[in-house]
Amino acid sequence: MNTTEFLLISSSICPDRDLVVFEGKRWTFAQTSERVNRLANALMGLGVEKGDRIGFLQVNCNEAIEAYFAAAKLGAIFVPLNFRAKADELTYMLNNAEAKALMVGNRYLDMVDGMLPNLKSVQHCIALEEEAEGKIHYETLLGSSSADEVFTDIQDDDITILMYTAGTTGLPKGVPLRHTGFVSYILENVQPADPEVEERNLLTVPLYHIAGIQAMMAAIYGGRTLVLMKQFEVKEWMDTVQREGATRAMLVPTMLKRVIDDPDFENYNLTSLEVITYGAAPMPFEVIDRAIKMLPWVRFINAFGQTETASTITTLGPEDHIIEGTEEEKAKKLRRLSSSIGKPLSDVEVRIVDPEGNALPTGDVGEIVAKGPRVMTGYWHDEEKTAKAMTKDGWLRTGDKGWMDDEGYIYLAGRGDDMIIRGGENIAPGEVENVLYSFPKIEEAAVIGVPDPEWGQDVRAVVVLKQGETATVEEIIEYCRSRLAGFKRPRSVVFVDSLPRNPMGKVLKRLLREEFGK
Repeated sequence: MNTTEFLLISSSICPDRDLVVFEGKRWTFAQTSERVNRLANALMGLGVEKGDRIGFLQVNCNEAIEAYFAAAKLGAIFVPLNFRAKADELTYMLNNAEAKALMVGNRYLDMVDGMLPNLKSVQHCIALEEEAEGKIHYETLLGSSSADEVFTDIQDDDITILMYTAGTTGLPKGVPLRHTGFVSYILENVQPADPEVEERNLLTVPLYHIAGIQAMMAAIYGGRTLVLMKQFEVKEWMDTVQREGATRAMLVPTMLKRVIDDPDFENYNLTSLEVITYGAAPMPFEVIDRAIKMLPWVRFINAFGQTETASTITTLGPEDHIIEGTEEEKAKKLRRLSSSIGKPLSDVEVRIVDPEGNALPTGDVGEIVAKGPRVMTGYWHDEEKTAKAMTKDGWLRTGDKGWMDDEGYIYLAGRGDDMIIRGGENIAPGEVENVLYSFPKIEEAAVIGVPDPEWGQDVRAVVVLKQGETATVEEIIEYCRSRLAGFKRPRSVVFVDSLPRNPMGKVLKRLLREEFGK
C-alpha cells in the first residue's frame, strides 16, 4: 500500500464530506481528489517524472495537500520547505534536493527571485496565489489540465517526501521518507474513513514539520475534515475550535501554554475538543498540569518522535494523564507526566543502549535507539552523517538520552548532542555560532539552550569579545536579526573572558550549560 491510496479510499467512502476548510473556503474529498488529478496531469505535462523533486514554500494551505498527493501520484518526491528559513538555507536545501519544480506563495516571491540564479536544477517556478511575472500560475495550471486519474508504478519503499531537519553542523539534513513509513504508522494507529463518523482536525503545526505531515496523512486516511490555519494565533485558534466544532488538535507546548494563559480563555466554547496531541518539544509540567485541569474533558496524548522516524515512536496516552488511584499510583503518574515520553508504538522497536550499542537494564541511562519500517535508511546524499546516525543492523541513534522503567515507560534524560528545540523547531548551535563569529567584534562564541516556560528552550549566546572591543547585548542580537530565522536568533547574551575547552580544543558546552544554562 502507498499513501496515494489514503485519498483514493476516503474519497470513495465519503466523497461529499469536507476534506479541507481554509480561510472560509471548503473542498470536499471528491473536489480535492479532482484538483489533485488536475495538478498531477499538469506537472506531468511540465516534464515531472517519477523520482523528480518538487519544492514547496508556503504557509499551511490547501495547495500543500494537493501538491503532496499530486507529486505522490507521479511517484515524484515532495520537498516541503521551512517558510521561516532564510534565502541561503533555502538555496542549499533546493540545490541539495536537486528540485525540478518549486511552488511559491506570494510573500516569498521576491526572495525566490533573488535565489533563482543560484538554483541549479529548478526548471519551473509556480506561483501559488496571484499571477507573477516569469512564473506559472497555479490555478491557471489546474484549469488547463485533465481531471483524469493518474496511474504510476509506485513501490511501497519508494521515497515520497524529502524533509529537511537541522543538523548539529548547521547544514540541514535531508531525510527521505518512504510510503511504507507513513502506511505502517497509519494502519496501526488510525481507524479508516467511516461514512457514519465525522471528526474535524484543527491543524496549525506547519506542513514542513513531520508532525504536520503525520496529522495530514492520518486525517485523510481517517476521513477527517482538516481545518487548516496558516499559522498559530491563539484567539483565532480558539475561535476556530468553537466555530468549526473541532474534535482534534495538535499543539506544541508553546501553543498550549498560550491557549490556557489567554485572558479570554473562558469566553470560548472549546467543549467539542476530544483529543489534543502535543509534542515536538519538552512540555513543562506546570503547563500540562494546568491544561488537564482547565480542559478536563479532553484526552491528552504526548507524542515523541523525529523526522527520521516518520514522526511518533512513543506515546504517553490519555490514561496516563488521569491522576487517580492510591497515593503511590498518583505519585507514579505524576512522575511520568513530568518526564516520560510513554511507551513505544507497536510497529517500532525502541531500546536504551550504551555507547557500544548494547541494551541496558531497566533504570540505566543510555541513548534511545529505534528500528522499524518507519525509520529512515539514511540521509539524502550524505554517507558520513548516515554512518553516524545508523548502525549497521538498522538502528537509528536518536541522539536523545533516556532510561526505561520496569513497566516499559521511557523517560528523557537530556540530548546526546547540543541541539536546541524552541517551540518545536530544531536549532543547530553551529549555524548560530557561525553568524556570531562573523560579527567583527567577537573573538569566540558558543550557543546553548536555556529553559523557557513558554518556548521550552531559548537560545543563549556565550561570547568572548576581541581585545579592546566593546559591544552590547542588543547590538549582537540585532546583528543576528537579519542573518537568522527569527526562532534561531539568540534571546540573551553572556560575555566571558574565555570559553572552556578540552585538550583537543573542543568547547566544553556541558560546563557552559552548568554555569549559564539556568
